Amino acid sequence: MNERHKAHLALLGANLFYGAGFTVAKSVMPSLIQPGGFILIRVLCATFLFWLSFLGGKNYRTKIDRSDFIRLVFCGLLGVAVNQLFFFKGLSLTSPIHASLMMLSTPILVSVFAAVVLKEKFSKLNLFGLSLGVFGAALLVTIAAKDKVAINPILGDTFVFLNASSYAIYMIIVKPLMHKYRPIIVVRWIFLIGSLFVFPFGIQDFLSIQWASFTPNNYLAVGFIIIGVTFFTYLWNIYAIRILSPAIAGAYIYIQPLFAAVIAILFLGEEMSLIKAIAAILIFVGVFLVSKKNT
Repeated sequence: MNERHKAHLALLGANLFYGAGFTVAKSVMPSLIQPGGFILIRVLCATFLFWLSFLGGKNYRTKIDRSDFIRLVFCGLLGVAVNQLFFFKGLSLTSPIHASLMMLSTPILVSVFAAVVLKEKFSKLNLFGLSLGVFGAALLVTIAAKDKVAINPILGDTFVFLNASSYAIYMIIVKPLMHKYRPIIVVRWIFLIGSLFVFPFGIQDFLSIQWASFTPNNYLAVGFIIIGVTFFTYLWNIYAIRILSPAIAGAYIYIQPLFAAVIAILFLGEEMSLIKAIAAILIFVGVFLVSKKNT
């Protein structure tokens, strides 16, 4: 298997976890954990896991050039702190369906930013693929599940859109670092820096958590968000961006609602329909066209 195939598999796995993360995170937030506290737990634990790679030998102890630290600071700010603070706060206010819909703006933003910053071509085929993906995913998340009660959907959706914007910029500015250092080295620095930004916003919510109220399933949910939706997804995404373009990585976000629907079918008894199947085909065709364009 060549590197490009591995990169596509990494993106597939990352977005599978992301798709499940909407419902899993909502199961404990904000009922048991406020957004700030959840983010602080997520970032600190993931930072620890990423820095374990330092024990892997000299190949994992590459010194970062001083000139790259400014870029790392912005990656930590946008890719970890701003991204997660806005997403978790938005998800706590809106429904998983609304959040999924708003996240679909990320591929478009990534492609636009890539065209402006990296001078990547933005052809009609690219635009057609993006349009198919957005339409298919919007169709799927609209019919795949019932809306849940949202505290403030308008504000929540706005926060999720800001999260998508910050993550899109992050995916663009992190790419040069991928060509210079190992992905694990880059991501551990990004999380260390991001944790410094997150700490003042999350410490109060963290201290207010009533751990005695947690059930084993609640602990499993938190563990899944930390290990699956944080550790592996960031590592796989940053590995894929090093090999593929940010636009391709962004396009895979279309698959998140598809995975969310499949998980609902398997575990929540949702039924598959012809419309859902058509939506799934549109999503995959959209991703294929964007990938085809940039290969």
